[in-house]
Amino acid sequence: MGKRLTQIATRTGDQGTTGLGNNQRVSKNSLRVHAMGEVDELNSHIGVLLCETMPDGVRDVLVEMQHQLFNLGGELSIPGFELLKAEAVAALDQALEQYNAQLPKLEEFILPAGTRAAALAHVCRTVARRAERATVALGNEEALNAAPRQYLNRLSDLMFVLARVLNRMDGGTDVYWQSKRITDTQAAP
Repeated sequence: MGKRLTQIATRTGDQGTTGLGNNQRVSKNSLRVHAMGEVDELNSHIGVLLCETMPDGVRDVLVEMQHQLFNLGGELSIPGFELLKAEAVAALDQALEQYNAQLPKLEEFILPAGTRAAALAHVCRTVARRAERATVALGNEEALNAAPRQYLNRLSDLMFVLARVLNRMDGGTDVYWQSKRITDTQAAP
């Protein structure tokens, strides 16, 4: 891996470029830097979610996500390098199966709402989808391993499920979309 930061304000980015982990300089507007930024933002949102009260098992999953997202960001910052392993994707699949099995079957769409923790999990879900889109865009232009794209896809699915788990933590429930409102609005003269 590249050098560790010992100085934060280096001024090397003042001209609109940034250094990758392989010492290559690229535009701060490159697809690679966009993908890295989206992953970094996702990791930060998970950090905010971790400030909330939640079951220990959910907390453990989120902390592991943060470590794996750091690996993913590192992989994105070094073209051709692999840091995120297939085992990380498999761990998300396992957590997804475990937590989804505890939930009632969905019969309607749910709103990104409920408890503060659940709402924050939904924010993480949407940022994960944005990070996934940025990673796919980069992969359309440059060679990327499959694990980053797969990891972000599973992570967003798991965040949806964890939002439902967090809504039920203190006896709550999902906030369902009321499709009847559309029917009523369309029927009005």
